[in-house]
Amino acid sequence: MTGIFRSTPNRTGHVALSRLTRLVLPLAAALFLGACATSPSNQTTGKSNNSAADSSQGDGYNKYQTTQEAVDFLGGSAEAIAQVVDRAFAQYGRPNAIIKGEEGGGAVVVGVRYGQGEFMSKTGIKQKVFWQGPSIGWDFGGDAGRVFMLVYNLPRPDLIYQRFAGVSGSAFLVGGVGMHYLRSQSIVVAPIRVGVGLRLGAGVGYIQFTQEKSYNPF
Repeated sequence: MTGIFRSTPNRTGHVALSRLTRLVLPLAAALFLGACATSPSNQTTGKSNNSAADSSQGDGYNKYQTTQEAVDFLGGSAEAIAQVVDRAFAQYGRPNAIIKGEEGGGAVVVGVRYGQGEFMSKTGIKQKVFWQGPSIGWDFGGDAGRVFMLVYNLPRPDLIYQRFAGVSGSAFLVGGVGMHYLRSQSIVVAPIRVGVGLRLGAGVGYIQFTQEKSYNPF
């Protein structure tokens, strides 16, 4: 009888352990499989986000390319032009179009600016563009020379043909190189000019871009 009573607890323990094992093992397996299933998903999401970021960074002209083209076209101080381009990139990022042109204007308090040049989008579209408009404010006298414009957030090339108002207080001058901003809704144009003919008062007026030459600044 004693042997019987001693063996009973052992069988009961084995039965309890067996039941516990049957409960725990499936739960552990489920947790393990769940962890394996979520890890690749997170990694995939991360790669997707990185790809989107790379794609957005790849839009528009890069800073080195823009600076080099501006220096080659304007012929001013490479260091000063680089600082001006740096400022534009810091505020608005990469431009998706540029304009290379020549312009002339004059006068002291109320001036007029006329210009013409070539519009080039990052997608390879090129088209002729003219511009004219009044400038209000104290300018640095008459000027005639080249201008290099950065264009931001332009959805379509034809939308360049409209009026852009100067952003007051946006004028930036360093080492004989000047820049200010013009805006129409979300589209921004940043003309960069070089030389003693800089007329930063243009930032208070506006510029009208047209497909044909016009002598009416209004």
